[in-house]
Amino acid sequence: MKRASAFILSFAIFAAGAWTQSPPPVELPVTKIALFSSGVAYFERHGIVSGNSIVSLPFASDEVNDALKSLIVAEGSSSPSVSYPSRESLDRALKDFRIDLSGAPGVAELLSRLRGAEVEIDTPQTIGGRVVSVERSPTQDPGVTKDSLVLFAKGGLRSFTLDEIQAIRFSDQGISEDFERALGLILSSRNDRNRSLQLSLPGSGDRQATIGYVIAAPVWKVSYRLDLSAAKPRFQGWAIVDNPTGQDWKDVSLSLVTGRPVSFIQDLYDPLYLDRPTIPLAIAGIAAARSYGSSLTNVPEEEADSYTEAESAPAAKKAMAPMAAHAPLMARASAASRAEASSAGDQFQFTLKSPVSLERGTSAMLPLVSGEIAAERVSIFSGTQGALSQHPMLGAKLANSTGMRLPAGPIAVFDGGLYAGDALLDFFPEKDSRLIAFGEDLGVTGAVTASSEEETIGVGIAKGVMTFARRITFSKSYEFKNGTAEPKKLVVEHPITQGAELFEPTTSEEKTAGVYRFELAVAAGRAAKLIVKERSPSSETVVLGSIRPEDLLAYSSSQEIPQKIRDALKKAVDLRKKLEDAKRGLEDQKARKDSLAADQDRYRRNLDSVGRDSSQGQQYVKRLMEAEAAIDQTSTAITNAQKAVQEAQAAYEGYLADLSI
Repeated sequence: MKRASAFILSFAIFAAGAWTQSPPPVELPVTKIALFSSGVAYFERHGIVSGNSIVSLPFASDEVNDALKSLIVAEGSSSPSVSYPSRESLDRALKDFRIDLSGAPGVAELLSRLRGAEVEIDTPQTIGGRVVSVERSPTQDPGVTKDSLVLFAKGGLRSFTLDEIQAIRFSDQGISEDFERALGLILSSRNDRNRSLQLSLPGSGDRQATIGYVIAAPVWKVSYRLDLSAAKPRFQGWAIVDNPTGQDWKDVSLSLVTGRPVSFIQDLYDPLYLDRPTIPLAIAGIAAARSYGSSLTNVPEEEADSYTEAESAPAAKKAMAPMAAHAPLMARASAASRAEASSAGDQFQFTLKSPVSLERGTSAMLPLVSGEIAAERVSIFSGTQGALSQHPMLGAKLANSTGMRLPAGPIAVFDGGLYAGDALLDFFPEKDSRLIAFGEDLGVTGAVTASSEEETIGVGIAKGVMTFARRITFSKSYEFKNGTAEPKKLVVEHPITQGAELFEPTTSEEKTAGVYRFELAVAAGRAAKLIVKERSPSSETVVLGSIRPEDLLAYSSSQEIPQKIRDALKKAVDLRKKLEDAKRGLEDQKARKDSLAADQDRYRRNLDSVGRDSSQGQQYVKRLMEAEAAIDQTSTAITNAQKAVQEAQAAYEGYLADLSI
């Protein structure tokens, strides 16, 4: 196992171009750490290196990707380089041995992979030969099979069931060695959790070297204390940090950074292989005809990019210069009696003045902020419709006057020298205010009632379409009773109605994305009331030509509609009545014609029964003639009635189409 590990490591270093004769590696101490609230940490190692140096950077296997992504070197060397043991996938590495153990094969599959190899088996008789195949055949038991090894031995092909083979030896010493190495690789891949990056720093003499990198780390946490007992409330914050690394932190400069930078892991450690297409050999055939388009621009020869070897060297030195003189990535804070706060780009950084020492695998609670804070006791009420009664929450209104962006965390609240409750604080920017709640105010009872009403504020008609402009007023009444001997200041949170505007009161003390906040004073032993009204516009359209006559008549007499529009609608009602009368007249004439036709048909049947020459037949002939004349008159009346309907229809529709008020 040790030989296999050494072989892999030496091969990886050779492939990376490391020196054949390398100085012993040195390990620079960690001098600066910045813990981020995004789950990563920036580590900075600093020390003196001499001559051609190799700095060893130990990492856990799952930290290597982050280290390769973020490693930065500030040192006088012109060509630093990094080498490390390659980590191919285990199966791919196992396939490179002369005996393939990839995929955890059984004995039968392993022997199948050794086809052609020379082996010796004990059955218990020792027999040597070359592996031909492993065959599976059924037994007398249903569903049970047996595997047999087929060897090419003296005397020809011989078959042995695996059950009768007691031992197998490889005649090829190289296969035996690879078998041992493969087993060692499997064991090391299971147990090996640590990797070391070897940073080569060519140079001469003693010089300062700074190395920085970002790896995953536990999120640093914060907890606060708020004491409301004093005339000027005091606020205190503690940072909780963990050292899960395999090294002690000794006198390191520790910074705590809050913010939400983008952070991700990309696999840079494992070798990456891409599938490539297989293309036929281009040794026969003819070339396909091609044409080429004209260039879009003509680049003068003197403007073409070019450089010479002599010009490239200074350019390379110039590009390396900023790296060598690169300042530390995290701004260094000035000394202070507690954590010093400063901006770090769009993030915020707390740097502890005193160096921090923390043993591996331990955690610590460190002072972050301490001092007076602007805080006012309030009771917070967030009422909901239908609630008969409920109590507001005991709370406080904080103003961030600390000059720091305070991270989110819990607050232990103390009042009157006693613990009063816990609160939660979201991210607290500078000069912002926050409400916190830490208990229930049992001395105050609140109730909420809600109602809404709709009113018409305007009516108009445009080309036969009547539009009602309406307004909905949403009202909520908040009533409170203070049963204590002290006056109370309440902050009432009223949910914002989507699409409505605040009507009464006209302004609120505060407004968030979801609520208005109103302040209400309630005297000791007294009651108080707050009414909040919001207004939302609405509209309704009515196509006058498509509604029922009775609906049109109702609109013409509705008191919510102005008199001028009612008069216009009454005229429309009259025109609609004439249209309906004309339609009824037409239907009456059609019914009369149908009745005459039925009588005429009856007369014909009776005439056929009695005969035309009889006296009764003569009467039926006379009636037929009279019915025919009446039908002709009715047809003329129907034509006139249809014309009357068309005229009434045109008058009604034309009136509505032109009606605009």
